[in-house]
Amino acid sequence: MNLCITFFIYLNQPKPADMSEKESTFKPFVPAETKMAEFTVKSVVTGAIFGIIFGTATVYLALKAGLTVSASIPIAVMSILLGKLFLKTTVLENNIIQTTGSASESIAAGVVFTLPGFLFLSEVNSANYFQYFTILILAIIGGILGTLMMIPLRRSLIVQEHATLPYPEGTACASVLKAGEKGGDLAKTAIWGVVFAMGYAALQKIFHVIKDVPEFATKQVNKVFPSAKISGEITPEYMGVGYIIGPKITGILVAGGVLSWFVLIPLLASIINPDLIAAQLAKLGYLADITKPGGPGGWDPVTHDFSDWSTAIYRAYIRQIGAGAVAAGGFITLIKTIPTIISSFKGSIKSLKKTSGISTTEAVPRTERDLSIKIVGFGSLFLILIIAFLPGTLIPGSSIGSKLLLGLLVIVFGAFFVTVSSRIVGLIGSTNNPISGMTIATLMGTCLVFIAVKWTGYFYEPMALVVGGMICIAAANAGATSQDLKTGYLIGATPRYQQIALFIGVIVSSFAIGYTVKILDTPTTQMMAQGIQHAIGTDKYPAPQGTLMATLIRGILSFNLDWQFVLVGVFIAVVVELCGIRSLSFAIGLYLPLSTTLPIFLGGAVRGLVDFRNKRKGIKLSAEEEDLGKGNLFATGLVAGGALAGVIVAVLSVNEKVSSSLNHVNAEPGLTQWLGSEGYKWLGVAAFVIMGLVLYRIAIRNKIKV
Repeated sequence: MNLCITFFIYLNQPKPADMSEKESTFKPFVPAETKMAEFTVKSVVTGAIFGIIFGTATVYLALKAGLTVSASIPIAVMSILLGKLFLKTTVLENNIIQTTGSASESIAAGVVFTLPGFLFLSEVNSANYFQYFTILILAIIGGILGTLMMIPLRRSLIVQEHATLPYPEGTACASVLKAGEKGGDLAKTAIWGVVFAMGYAALQKIFHVIKDVPEFATKQVNKVFPSAKISGEITPEYMGVGYIIGPKITGILVAGGVLSWFVLIPLLASIINPDLIAAQLAKLGYLADITKPGGPGGWDPVTHDFSDWSTAIYRAYIRQIGAGAVAAGGFITLIKTIPTIISSFKGSIKSLKKTSGISTTEAVPRTERDLSIKIVGFGSLFLILIIAFLPGTLIPGSSIGSKLLLGLLVIVFGAFFVTVSSRIVGLIGSTNNPISGMTIATLMGTCLVFIAVKWTGYFYEPMALVVGGMICIAAANAGATSQDLKTGYLIGATPRYQQIALFIGVIVSSFAIGYTVKILDTPTTQMMAQGIQHAIGTDKYPAPQGTLMATLIRGILSFNLDWQFVLVGVFIAVVVELCGIRSLSFAIGLYLPLSTTLPIFLGGAVRGLVDFRNKRKGIKLSAEEEDLGKGNLFATGLVAGGALAGVIVAVLSVNEKVSSSLNHVNAEPGLTQWLGSEGYKWLGVAAFVIMGLVLYRIAIRNKIKV
């Protein structure tokens, strides 16, 4: 009862006073009466190109590590450099470039976090929906929905609550654009990061001078600590991501990996018969039959042994435990943010009512011109009709009526969670936006509606995922759109042009994102020899959030889960949360291979060393100065360059002739013969350490000329 009273008081606490007075005193960087080039062909085309680049990079990174980084600031930095050297753009054109391009990062995140779930549903044929045109359509509809729903909210959230909703990334991006207009060398550090990452990636992925994944493991025959493995995919993008997100979150991530690979796997290796592990792998579809060799860990039916016990146990048990932990962590995150969600929605509706009373008879200043509210209404109706009348081969559903229900659910959940997402990122930033929690809530709500109308079983699982996927994309894009509109408000942009640019960015980047997903999902020759049809879902591209969404849907609609393993993960997440640690971050670390989380942690450790040095020397940096610091910019370049190199190599590897040609420049056999297998591993470790030292040295020279 006390909890209910506290919750009621929280929801009804006084809201901030009307910001109209403070709004009237605000002066943008470019005044409303100024006439300046803004929505031009070169700005839109350049932004679309950046959208393709950062969209593909985000897909790669999200599939590998389940993480993304903001694209707005890197694109703004690059636009300033190109503007000064070649394009001769204005600050408003640079803003359109970053607005158009930044839509790609949120679309890619929404796609990758949900749609790979088609591969993990109960019915094997559900994987047929994981095709290019389905991904493209869902990405475009979800992205357009997120931008549409933000049109009526812009004035209430961005303008009227300017003083109470800071929108951290949007404010930082505006600072970058202002600094670039005043002159400086912001872009050089990021460009050097891209160049360094591309060079490192060429040595690693093409010439194989640097080993991809050095690993060191104890033997299964050991009586003490058997089959414990430490490994790291020592890539520049992981180093950069770790530096950007910092030591605290990366420490929690790697802690989950330590529990998996140094506690659970050695424990299970000590007590479980190999035949039981093989049977579990066969049940999950990793092995055709326990009498046939192959599968994760290299099962040998003759000797009844695995060549790699830790990988076999990870696939048979740990991933299911991890999926349960991620599901529980996401649900806990949702519960914790329910008060914020409800108060955010109430505040947004209240602000919207105030906005609706503003007279439209007066001449509207350039900086207050939005797209018409009619576009929102007709656009939403049009999206519902598209969903309803698309063929069943693209959108699951037995009839137009069933798909109309899907469209209605998308609009209803979309209107709610777009509003919530925008307000939350205004308070705590896009990085901390609980998109997974909102998607889980959407999936649970959709599944409950399905159960109410007697839609249970395998057939309806992909339909639920369609709703969850579009809402995830819409909520992610709404958060990014809000940051872009905040940047535009501070700079003095025309909102209508930004909104059109966002629509263009959504559509263009969706084409590239869908193509990239399908390219990365193409199995290698070795995978096909093992009977693997999709690279996504393997250790190469684990796609943790997609697995989570499929796990939830299967459990609710089809009751098709190994609950004994899932519940272990659930209560691990509960224990971690009770210890005051973010359970979702820990759970993602538990699910992902240690080879992913360890190098990310090492990047975070470099950031920790830089912060420690600054603290010891009494150097205090504001959040804006950290965003514009050389360490962050170089790390951003590492992420962009490394991820793009990974995508390029993946595209080249699909062609067998090109792949065989690359084998001719493979230095691994020669280096292994010269240094030995252990020496070759340590050469890779040394290269990664050198990259960390370079990042550290650049970061401690934190001053950027502006």
